[in-house]
Amino acid sequence: MLQQVNNKLEKAMPFIAPSSVIIGVVFSKYLTPLDFLVPWIFAFMTFIGSLNSNFRSLYKAVSHPLPIIIALVTLHVIMPLWAWGIGYLAFSGDIYTITGLIIAMVIPTGITSFIWVSMAKGNVALTLSIILIDTILSPFIVPFSISVLVGQSVEIEIWSIMKGLIGMVVVPSIIGMYLNQFTAGKLPEVLKPRLSPFSKIGLGCVIMINSSVIAPYLSNINLKLVAIAVVVFFIAFSGYLLSMGMGKLVGVDQETMISLTFSGGMRNISAGAVIAVTYFAPPVAVPVVIGMLFQQIIASIYGKWISKHFHKPPVPQYQYGT
Repeated sequence: MLQQVNNKLEKAMPFIAPSSVIIGVVFSKYLTPLDFLVPWIFAFMTFIGSLNSNFRSLYKAVSHPLPIIIALVTLHVIMPLWAWGIGYLAFSGDIYTITGLIIAMVIPTGITSFIWVSMAKGNVALTLSIILIDTILSPFIVPFSISVLVGQSVEIEIWSIMKGLIGMVVVPSIIGMYLNQFTAGKLPEVLKPRLSPFSKIGLGCVIMINSSVIAPYLSNINLKLVAIAVVVFFIAFSGYLLSMGMGKLVGVDQETMISLTFSGGMRNISAGAVIAVTYFAPPVAVPVVIGMLFQQIIASIYGKWISKHFHKPPVPQYQYGT
């Protein structure tokens, strides 16, 4: 029964993600105080996703660094320059909005990409490696990128980022991979089908709670806000295509392609919002926060597309006379 529920939830993710965003914004008053639950829910989802991996697969991902290098170049070179160019074309003279668009693209990859890659049957070990390496490097890469493209130096709370990473990704991933390797894959065969539906439900809860944070920024809707939303959506949507294109350019396999698509397309929007609000004028935060509104919706669109085109059911082969 749980497996049937999981299958239905996977098919419904393109609707669950945007619905969760809307619910989060509408009921922000009641959901915002629940933000303390997000790390725990996310740790649970990470644990479930890591059950398909083990230490051997993690070592294999790190020992073949080309996909990781491609992801880092896409995240911190191609996409920031793309956002800078689009920003100057769309909002020439509005340095605040342009800065916000750049910040939204220089921040590290989103931890949620791990969950989407797991659901899309991508390379979980590679995705985990990208998240770990990118987040560890982000305290150095992000301030440098902002300084070069924007002209203002910022400092990032290294320990707060690292502490969140350890609790939400590192520890539950190690536990999941250890259980897989220790039981030779037998325990995941039992746990994964039973826990996967709760992972989808947990993702919806995380989206709702995080979306409740952006409600105050949407109280005054005008033409400029709509224009910013359209540009943010375009840049974020194209990020997945560019990441997929980089994977095709070097000829990676299907699982790696899925991992690069989500890792290169998603961002740690929460970290970006903190940077924008703390170190820049309030208008800078608007594009970053709007990115939070679209991120899971775009991920669900690509998740549906990948499921349709990468995981087609085998066509039955019929022989003459049967």
